[in-house]
Amino acid sequence: MPTRPWRKSSYCQEGEACVHISTAPTLVRTADADPPRSVLTVGAKAFGGLLDMLKSSGGR
Repeated sequence: MPTRPWRKSSYCQEGEACVHISTAPTLVRTADADPPRSVLTVGAKAFGGLLDMLKSSGGR
């Protein structure tokens, strides 16, 4: 399944403390570097649920 190129988080600070993301229609891949050393792949629906929970908690 083709995925999009890696994108860096808009909340990234300087240096290596960044989250990179690549998406496909049903999957979201996250990594801590570009090119990625380790990749976590989750379903798009589960990732959306995580984002909703983080937004509703105010990042706490």
